[in-house]
Amino acid sequence: MTKDNRLLGKFDLTGIAPAPRGTAQIEVSFKVDVNGILHVRAADKGTGRSEKIQITSAADRSITQEEIERMVREAEEFTEEDQMVREKVDARNKLEAYVYNVRTTVDGEMGRKVDGGDKARVEEAVREVSEWLDASPDAEKDDYVEKLKELEDVCNPVFAAAYEKSGGAEEDDHDEL
Repeated sequence: MTKDNRLLGKFDLTGIAPAPRGTAQIEVSFKVDVNGILHVRAADKGTGRSEKIQITSAADRSITQEEIERMVREAEEFTEEDQMVREKVDARNKLEAYVYNVRTTVDGEMGRKVDGGDKARVEEAVREVSEWLDASPDAEKDDYVEKLKELEDVCNPVFAAAYEKSGGAEEDDHDEL
């Protein structure tokens, strides 16, 4: 093995329960200390399980203070861009989670209470959004927000009507205190 191909360390975040696409939340943080040691930590927000690793520089290559300062400056420069990417990913995840929840609802008990035509309209809207998601991996945050609103505009009235029909909106026939 050559000097440049050394194994940096083992980082294993096992024990993460399977989750529907877009719902798993893993937070990863990177920190370089004054000695040039990179500390990486990953945590599953759902279970609280976390792992961490330290990566030290090679014996013949130490990170200088100037390099550390450059890395910090670069990180600060990209903060706004990182925030935009995070918002875009959050918007996509929210749309994917809504699609999953609508499918689950339509296939479940509430779906049996939805009129046939309304159910077909909801299923068609979900299919169209799913296809759009697959075809648009690089869409912008506003596109995801717009698609979510369009899908909600189709689904919410249908589910509200089914909820009322199922007795979810029971009349208040008792006296107030």
